[in-house]
Amino acid sequence: MTYWLAAQLVVILHAGFVCFVVLGGCLAWRWRWVLFLHIPAVLWGALIEFRGWICPLTPLEQWLRRAAGQAGYSGGFIEHYLLPVLYPSALSREMQVFLGTCVVVINIVVYGWLIIRSRRR
Repeated sequence: MTYWLAAQLVVILHAGFVCFVVLGGCLAWRWRWVLFLHIPAVLWGALIEFRGWICPLTPLEQWLRRAAGQAGYSGGFIEHYLLPVLYPSALSREMQVFLGTCVVVINIVVYGWLIIRSRRR
């Protein structure tokens, strides 16, 4: 039970990190200090996608699931949890590059807007 609960917590943490990478720049509109956490997170998230790496939280979750007597899964977090919801096909290299590009573009727009807004003041 403890391993299963830990695996669930890792999934929640991982999903929260993915959301923070994609949308965390919006928090900087309210709290500027978030920039110092968000920019490295964006760089890490984009690098994971562009390089085709697996986030270290994925093997941790899989290990915890196996320790809890559950079957692990192949592939990464996005491929296992998010893509089945968003896309019917499996994660391809092109899709990873697209997702990494989306992360970068979304955050360029958010930070561009933030810079324009702060210069107007």
